[in-house]
Amino acid sequence: MDLQEALAQISEIRQQVARTETFRGYQAAPVAFSGIVACLAAGFQHALLPEPSANLAAYLGLWIGAACLSMFVTGIAMIWHCKQSPSSLTIPNTILAVGQFLPAVVAGGLVTFVLYQQIPQALWMLPGLWSIFFSLGIFASYRLLPKATFWVGVFYMAAGVLCMIWARKEFAFAPWAMGVPFGVGQLLSAAILYWTLERRTDEQEKTDQ
Repeated sequence: MDLQEALAQISEIRQQVARTETFRGYQAAPVAFSGIVACLAAGFQHALLPEPSANLAAYLGLWIGAACLSMFVTGIAMIWHCKQSPSSLTIPNTILAVGQFLPAVVAGGLVTFVLYQQIPQALWMLPGLWSIFFSLGIFASYRLLPKATFWVGVFYMAAGVLCMIWARKEFAFAPWAMGVPFGVGQLLSAAILYWTLERRTDEQEKTDQ
């Protein structure tokens, strides 16, 4: 066995081990922050965009901006976690988790772009579609996360379907269509992360002291 083959096998083993570990890069605080951002964005929409269907660019700018802010804060927290973690598997595990979730984000962005450019009359479906795409991202990566995260994906999927049914006609682009799924969903995710991962770590540290 030559050196290159040995290194390839070691890399494969590390990836397999990373797939079996619980990913701890998602922290409760930044995830909760994203939920609060969603609620605040819904409030801003209600106050500043009473008729979002007449100003779709501003509507998209508000919610895409909120999503980018949330992803930025989450990304900073993940980078910090990688730098602080003593485990050599932290970076491969982070890359794996991001890689599993990223296609759903890219797909949501592409669908948004196409609808805005080609079928603007169908943009009322975006809140439901965004929630469904987000649920697919969770389902793709939940095996690296606490098991209860699966139900967060179910919540987003159900919320997306209900938005497709109810958030239309006079309720199209309603603030609650984005605020409720992403506000409740992210706060629920934060609670699961804290209860299953961070609380146990805090209790263990207190015991060690």
